[in-house]
This record gives sequence, C-alpha cells and structure tokens, in this order.
Amino acid sequence: VRRFQELANHVLYPNPRLRPTGGRLRLNSLNKTRLWAYGISGDLPIIALTVTDVKELDFVQEILTAHTYLRTKGLKADLVILNYESGSYFQPLQESLRRMAQAHAMLTGLDQPGGVFLRTISHMPDDDVLLILASARVLLVAARGTLAQQLGNQADNTNWPPRLKSQKRFEEYPRAEFPMPNTEFFNGFGGFSKDGKEYIIQLPAKVKTPSPWINVLSNEHFGALVTESAMGTVWFGNSQLNRLLPWSNDPISDPPSDAIYIRDEDTGAFWNATPSPVLTDTSYRVRHGQGYTVYENGNHGLLQNLTVFVPVEASSGDPVGAQGGDPVRIQRLRLVNTTGKGRRISVTSYAELVLGNNREETQSNIITKWDPESNAMLARNYLHPDYGGYVAFAAMSPAASSFTADRTEFIGRNGSMSRPAAMHRETLSGRSGMGQDPCITLQTVVVLEPHETAEIIMVLGQGSNIEHVRSLVSKYKEPLQIEASLAKTCAWWDRFLETVQVETPDPAVNIIMNRWLLYQTLACRFWARTAFYQSGGAFGFRDQLQDVLAFLHAAPEITREFLLTAASRQFVEGDVQHWWHPPSGAGTRTRSSDDLLWLPYAVIRYVNATGDYEILNAKVPFLNGRPLEANEYDIYFVPNSSTMEQGTLFEHCRRAIEKGLTSGPHGLPLIGTGDWNDGFTRIGAKGRGESVWLAWFIIDILTGFSNLCAKTGDENLGRIYLRRAAELTAQVEEHAWDGKWYHRAYFDDGSPLGAHESSEAKIDSLPQSWAAICGAAEPERAKTALASAFEHLVRPKDQLSLLFTPPFEHTDHDPGYIKAYPPGVRENGGQYTHAAIWLAIAHARMGLTTKAVELLQMINPIRYADSADKARKYRIEPYAAAADVYSLPGREGRGGWSWYTGSSGWMYRAWLEEILGIVRDGSAIRVEPHLPANWPSCKVRYRFGQASYEIEMLRDDSIAGHGDNGTRISVDGVMAEGNAFALIDDGTVHSVKVAIRPS
Repeated sequence: VRRFQELANHVLYPNPRLRPTGGRLRLNSLNKTRLWAYGISGDLPIIALTVTDVKELDFVQEILTAHTYLRTKGLKADLVILNYESGSYFQPLQESLRRMAQAHAMLTGLDQPGGVFLRTISHMPDDDVLLILASARVLLVAARGTLAQQLGNQADNTNWPPRLKSQKRFEEYPRAEFPMPNTEFFNGFGGFSKDGKEYIIQLPAKVKTPSPWINVLSNEHFGALVTESAMGTVWFGNSQLNRLLPWSNDPISDPPSDAIYIRDEDTGAFWNATPSPVLTDTSYRVRHGQGYTVYENGNHGLLQNLTVFVPVEASSGDPVGAQGGDPVRIQRLRLVNTTGKGRRISVTSYAELVLGNNREETQSNIITKWDPESNAMLARNYLHPDYGGYVAFAAMSPAASSFTADRTEFIGRNGSMSRPAAMHRETLSGRSGMGQDPCITLQTVVVLEPHETAEIIMVLGQGSNIEHVRSLVSKYKEPLQIEASLAKTCAWWDRFLETVQVETPDPAVNIIMNRWLLYQTLACRFWARTAFYQSGGAFGFRDQLQDVLAFLHAAPEITREFLLTAASRQFVEGDVQHWWHPPSGAGTRTRSSDDLLWLPYAVIRYVNATGDYEILNAKVPFLNGRPLEANEYDIYFVPNSSTMEQGTLFEHCRRAIEKGLTSGPHGLPLIGTGDWNDGFTRIGAKGRGESVWLAWFIIDILTGFSNLCAKTGDENLGRIYLRRAAELTAQVEEHAWDGKWYHRAYFDDGSPLGAHESSEAKIDSLPQSWAAICGAAEPERAKTALASAFEHLVRPKDQLSLLFTPPFEHTDHDPGYIKAYPPGVRENGGQYTHAAIWLAIAHARMGLTTKAVELLQMINPIRYADSADKARKYRIEPYAAAADVYSLPGREGRGGWSWYTGSSGWMYRAWLEEILGIVRDGSAIRVEPHLPANWPSCKVRYRFGQASYEIEMLRDDSIAGHGDNGTRISVDGVMAEGNAFALIDDGTVHSVKVAIRPS
C-alpha cells in the first residue's frame, strides 16, 4: 500500500525521473487530440506501462493492482499498457494481458475514462507511441524491475546553489511616504484622480481593500489581470483555455500567480514590488489606469515604481479600430537609491506556468528551455490542442544572470510565495527541461550608487514560434522602447475613450462615463472575457452582441466585424451556438430561446446608427452540426463551417427570426430551457412553457427589422413582420396582463410566473421594462406596470433595483437552476444590474425622467462606495459596473461579480442615448434628451473622425415644443431642422447649441 501511495504522489506531482527523457519528449509533434483515436481523452493523468515479454507479467499484475487500489481511493488515471510484442499469428503476451485487464474491469473498466487501455505498438505509428509516452505522468518499464525498485531509483539528489551569506547587518532605512493626492469620492481606501483617469488606492502596511480591486489589461488577443495587491492571470488567445499563468477567484487569500522579489544582496532582506505575497510594514500606493497599473512604495531606502501594462498600438492611420498590440505583458521596475550608500540589489521575477486551463492538467506536459540567443526562458505545452506549437517566454533586461524553471527549487519544501527557499540562496540553479513542476524564474543584479536610478524590464508573453519570441524580446528590452510603447498604449485608450465626453451636474456620472464604463466593456468584457470572479474565455452569442453596441460611437468597425463573426456561429436551421471557444469554435448548442434573436436586434441598431446597409449583403457561411435529441437540453461539440451553404447577413437575421417565432398555448413564444434568464431551465423543459418577456423582445425586433425590409426592397416581408408583431402584442395583452403588471412566463402546465397569486417571483422587472422599451404595450398599462415595478422592486435605501421578488425558495414549481442560488443572490431575487438598467431605460422611454435618472444614479458603482462604511458593505470596485448586488438579508447592498458583465455597456448606452439623448442616425446625430429637472444644462463633446462637435444643452423658457422632442438646435449659429444635425468630418470644431424646454 505504501508503494501504491507513493505511485499516487508521482501521478499527482510528476517526477522527471519517472518520465521519458527530455530529448525524446521534444521529438513529439502531436497534441492530445490524436489520443482520441485510441479512446483516450487526455483529460485524466496517464500511467504508461511498457511490456515486452510474458516474463514481465508479474510486474503487470502489480501495476494493475496498484491502479485498482488508486481508483477505489478516488484517484482516476488512465492506465495505458503498451505491448511491444512482435507481430505474429500467435500473440501469447497480448492474450495474457487481455485476461489480466478484464479481471480488473469490474472496478476500473476497459477503454473507459479512468480504466485500462491495452494497445499493441505493432498496430500504431511511431509518432502515436511517442505521444502516449510524452503524455504520461508516470512511465513504468516492466523490464526495469519491481515497482519498489523503479520508485526507489527516483530520489532527488539535486545540489542547490549555496545559501546567501549576509555581508552586512540589516539596516533600517528611512521610508519614503506616498501621501494620498487630492481625489474625488475618496472612501478610506481610494478615490479618483481629479481628471478621472486613474483610481488611486492607498494601502497602509498589511491592509487590503474589502475584496480584490482589480484592473484588466488587454489588447485584442492577449491580456493580464492585476489586483491592488499582486499580479493575476495572464493569457493569450483564450483566457480560459490558454492561460499562461494561473487564474484564481479566491477573494479571501487572493493568491498571486507571479511576483517580483527585490533583495538587498548585502543584508539578505527581501520584499516585493507589490503589497503581497511578502507582507511588510510599508504602505503602498496603487494607481489603476486605462491600460496600465502602477505600484509605488519607498521602503528599504529605495523609491520603487512598478508599471505594468499590455501594449495596444495603432498600426496606421486613426488608432481607434486598429487594435494592434503584441502578445506581451510588460513590467517596468524603476528603483531610486535614496541613501548615501552604494547598494547591490537583485531583482527576481517568478511566474507559475499553466499553458492551458489549469496547472493540474498541464504541468507534466510543459517543456522549458533557456534560449541564450534571446536570454529568455522558453516554455511549450506540446499537448495543447490549439496552442501546442506556440512558445511562451519570459525575459529580463538587464539580462538574467541566473534562472530556473523548477518551481520546487524556488518555493522549496514547505515553502510558499511569501517565504520562497530560493530567496535565501545566492543564485538560481539554471535548471530547465521536462517533467518538472514548471515555472519561470529569472534573476538579475544591479548596482546602485547613491541617488542613482535603475530600470529593470520584465517581459512575459507567447509567440507563434521561436523567431517571433526573439523579435518580441528584442523589441521590448530597452527603457526607451518601453516608454514609447506605454505612451502609445495610453494614447490609444485616450483616443478611443475620448470619442465622447460628457459634462453633467453629477461628477459621478462624468467620471464613470468618460473613462471607466467603455474601458470595462472593451478591455474586459469583449477582449479579455475574464475577470476575478468569472473566467469564460468563450464568446457568448447574446453577450458580446449586446456589448459591441456600446462601440457604435467610438469604434463601429468593431461592432461590424463581430456582427459577421456572430452570424458565422449560426446553424443552417437558424439556431446558434450559445457560446463558443476560439480558436477551435467548440461550443454549446442549446434550447435557449433568445440567443439567436440578438443577431437581428444588434444588426438593426448597427444599421440604424451607421447607415451601413451594405453589411446586409455580406455573405457569411452557416454551421453544420447534429441537432439536439428529444431528451437533450444542450450538447458541446465542434461544428463544421458549411462549405455548401452560406447566406447574406440579412438571410441570417431572417432565419433567426423565423426560428424564434415559436408559439405556445397562449400564443406566446416558447421559453425553451431559458430565455434571457439562463436560470429558468425547467419552466419550459417539456416544450410548452412560454415567455412574456420574449414576446416583447420579438415585437421590438419585428418592428425594427420591418423598417430594414422596407429600405432593402423587401416590403412584403416587412408587412408580414408588422402583422406578426401586432398579433403577438394582442396575445400578450389578452393573456399576460395581471391587473397591475405583466406576467413573466408560463410553466409547462400553464401556471403563470410573476402573477399576483404566485407565492414567489410575484413580479419580475423584465416584462414591465420591455413593455415600454418596445413601445407596443397599451400606454396606460405600460405606465402602471412601471409604477408597480418601482414600488415592489426598487429599494432606494439599499440602492437596489431587484430582478424580481420574492426570491425562489419553497415554490412547488421548479423554475430551474436559479433556485440553487441563495434567496437574494444574483438572478434569484437580487439586483441583476443588466435588468436594473433596462428598468431605467423604460422609465426614460415613457417620459418618467426623474425616476430614470434616480435609478441610474443609484446603481452607479461610484455611489455604492463613496464612503468608508459603504465601501466595506459593497466590497467590490467603485470604478467598474457590477453584474449583481445582493438583497440577501444581512448582506443587502453587497456587490457580487464585477468587471465581467454586460451591464457596463448597457449603462454607458443608457446615460448617453436615453438620458443625454445622443443617438447616431446614419451620418447625423439625433438629440432626444431626458434630463432631470435639477439639471439646468449639460455638455457633450462628440468626435467624428477629425471633427469635433461641442454640444451644449440648455433649458430655454421660450421653447414650447419645437422639434420632435421639445428641442431647438443650432450648429455654428445656423438653425437645424428638427432634432438632428449632420456629422461632417471636416477637421474643425463645431459649436452645437441645443435649447430644450423646461421640465
């Protein structure tokens, strides 16, 4: 048993001495998808056993027994027995092996995950054999003796570098303090810089923010997450499936994925450039900006400034839209010796490697190698199905004087990142190769004369091949190169974010609108698709289609490109992938009822905003893939892009609408296994449940798409859609009106959800909001429904706008997995900010401006945490929109998930388009403001190409009802017709005066 347990240790924590030699492993050029041909998934650890002779069957029996023992103890691993018996008619070894494996099949299974796989190499290509050996966590060779002998030969006798001997006694240097500058909305932890471009966090010694307050640094294909305390995950291409460094969503310990250690070579004292993992009696100042984060402190006689950023650079022309940027994270550490003595300082950068989803899956597959030409450590996960040929790397300038790729060496036995063993040794060993617990650790030493400054540059990234890596290392090794790249990155974000700038009487609105919401939407939600609490990596069909609508003003080309991408994820039948992973396209086909309809919804808004009718003629292929069986709710697979069938974007939208126009017992669309609320998985599981919200949503789409039909010459289809919209409206009004609000849905048995008689989820905000948003509901009913929603769902004291109430807890009807959330958390009766914004938009559409603005101000993240008490209660970042806020008793007002949420884009659009009334209409701007009575004026600066429009809105008592919305507009002193003015890219600044009637 002891030997079996020791074997388990090597399965879980691979020992390079129980694996093939690195030379053989480097010959492997296949990834794990090739294992599928042998029935092996590659998802479980593999124990490979090679057998050549019947004399070795006793050893085989021992390993089968060990494998069975481990399986009964809960450790699942694939035992792959490779039979090297030469091919002949008689195969005594193969027959014996088959009988022995079958004897254990009852407990382990044959050719099943976690079971025994018996394969004969005479039937296999050499490359496939090499792949299996390379994939194994443990390789056992029957000819080498017993299990005890093979395990006993694996002792680690490594001689590590000698311990560091202090040359001087520890000296306490004066500490330089970084006082908190004058900020906006300071809450005891941090506040905004006066220009709103940075959120500045002041951390006294060993103090943390209530939860991790992060920044997401990204370009289109690469990114990094940082918190106020330390570094987080880094990824390339897919933030879930190709993480270079680990992702953690532990808000209590917030374990770093990597760290920079600074050591006084004379005294041996060491600390971090960030507040953790080594905790010291030093205060830190952290500045989160758009595209970068800066950590500052002044301990140990050194001024220390660590700037972290991911490059975003324009390739040519207008930088917005040219989303260039190399696949690198750059760290620039600037050290200033504030003492009158010379100092010898070492800087050590340490990073745990993943090169996949998680370390447990990938650590045994990673090969590391030092490249003397670039002075970089290289790493490759050759089994990665999508990125097996890519090369991760880390480099340092000045060049590393020592290095290791062995995490065991750096951390040490019983060590941790706060007290790593290597920081007590003189240097690093220079180890690299295969089968270790992989990391990249680089160390360099700088000598600082009194008051001298040194810069150390650390670059981490992933290239397509070794030549690409070397070019990246060369590009980012000099301080001037780093300074130029940082300046270009900041300039890119400035230009993108400053397309629209607002100036209202509410400074919290100005700050969140001018810098933070749009940054969150692009950097995190669209590019990164990951944050602290959720790491998706995939594109969500409905999710990102909504997100890109926020870019219609600043970068409509991003919107356009994604509309075509989303259309390419539609099956020939009209339904779509609920989500898909790049680059493979693997994703889910579901019975979700609303996903497909977001394509025409987004196309309508894009075409109306840009006037780009040509996009409707763009040809896009459909997907082919097996449909869901009657008893299936979803399947995950890689569909094929059809080479035979493609259609225009208009046709894609038409198929989506036709597929979505289902009808249930009340004449309403079927809810399937969820509409917008994914948690409603059981309401329509039998195929008869209906969605009232979905009816309003479809009505909005039918009406909007009929206008596109009219402008593209298909008036007949447009008339059909208008008739369907009218019929559907009549069905909603006949069946779903409950007296003071609209029902939310109907279960398979016809019972209503969201009715007076409902014991739980009595009223839901969505059907009330969309009754007004779509504009089809009977006006008095729409106003009554909104009044009911405000009365029952809005709690100003707690700053909450609930999704529905009461939450699910004891209901006899099973609505789905939504009940798994505690009452008052996320979709189960908490505030789902996405829906709260829709409620505000609905009030604005109905002319209820005061309540619309009250709702949006209430859910502004700045207002949730504008005092110390409120910040401790809310916990999450004041500068990023939250996905949800708890209404759980005792936890009211606590923030849930942050950053990775579609609410940021909707909040941006709600303020800009619904309240300020700035709406793109082809080559014009329509101004339809809904300003609250206590706002006498506001300004909007709108850039169009190289031209700028300074729009000033003022109340004017002389206006009785000019224009379509009580407005009168002049451009450069010339009166405009109606409530719109033309946009002209003439490179000049235009003055636009908008006179609006008093409230």
